[in-house]
Amino acid sequence: MTSSGPGGPTPLSIDPTCRIEFGPGRIDRLPALIAATGHDRAFVVTDHGLRAAGVLEPVLKALEAAGLEHAVYDEVAPNPSTANVDAGAARARTFGTAAVVALGGGSVLDAAKGIALLVGNPSAAAADADDLWEAGDGLPLVAIPTTSGTGAETNGFGVIEDTAACRKVYIGHASVKPRVALLDPELTLGLPAPATAATGIDALVHGIESLASRGANPISTAYATQAVAMVSRALPAAYRNGSDLEARAELMLGAHLAGQALTLSGLGLVHGIGHVLTAHTGTPHGVALAAVLEEVMEFNAPAAQGAYEQVARAMRLAPPADGDWARAAIDGVREIAGAVEVKRPLRTLGADRAMLPSIAAGAVADPVTKNNPLSPDPARVLNILTTTY
Repeated sequence: MTSSGPGGPTPLSIDPTCRIEFGPGRIDRLPALIAATGHDRAFVVTDHGLRAAGVLEPVLKALEAAGLEHAVYDEVAPNPSTANVDAGAARARTFGTAAVVALGGGSVLDAAKGIALLVGNPSAAAADADDLWEAGDGLPLVAIPTTSGTGAETNGFGVIEDTAACRKVYIGHASVKPRVALLDPELTLGLPAPATAATGIDALVHGIESLASRGANPISTAYATQAVAMVSRALPAAYRNGSDLEARAELMLGAHLAGQALTLSGLGLVHGIGHVLTAHTGTPHGVALAAVLEEVMEFNAPAAQGAYEQVARAMRLAPPADGDWARAAIDGVREIAGAVEVKRPLRTLGADRAMLPSIAAGAVADPVTKNNPLSPDPARVLNILTTTY
């Protein structure tokens, strides 16, 4: 425990995020995990791509073998909107009381939380997200991530797009924090290399920003340090060979630990920019983060020397001759981003120069940015965006 000075150690109250079931073939435990929520019916939330790729099939087989009544909503979009969540909630309300099973990447898990919450609040709509934090309880949720990046299985909120307001909103409630995170790395074996890179970079950023966050504490630091170690080692291997189950497993567990960390610590400016950039251009979340990661680290370095030393040491980088661990960390991150071919200039992501001031202002206003180690103003963020354009 670190000390806060004359007052002594800083008090902590940590709420464990969820039960973890990890390992190849763990999907077979799904019926028992649903039963543990007190339900014998399942409403499965996923997307068309996972159904087409056959990832949904073992989930349905497990439910059918156990004789569990179930329904499927497979229309979650890559960047789910309030309308998308409302449509899923309407389908779930028609099906009736059940455990919600979220099968997919961060978009699916985020949408499923909104759907579960809206079913418990029949008069509410997703656009009411700002008011739903004090609403009634939603349905219990079992999360089955099929990517290794978002860590969305560790918390009770989702980020969705309010298309009418042209902004990202946070929809959530303590009751829709997943009861169980079912982490089966076999479900990620078919993930294409570009998606592996984008989601893996998301996990790496979670670890880095958690370490540098103003909200960091000894518990989040422990999670984040291990996450950076595992993700930085496993991501390039999983990218090179998507059938490497050992790398897939290490990456999945590392991403989960990064999610545990961010849930406790909060994030920072990389995510603040990423959220707004995705809302403006539709850029995949991880690609948006990679576009500005090194540049934001450069900006934060004066206030994040200790955190970036932890990053560099977790990545097992050689001690720098000049003692500049922050520079070593930034160079190490650059090397990983290059190895998985994920960094893109903003101009290739659909961002016009005319958009940049609006993106900068939105990033400063985004709630995650308040935890950034340095407080940015729109002019400084605009300079970062211009540098990466």
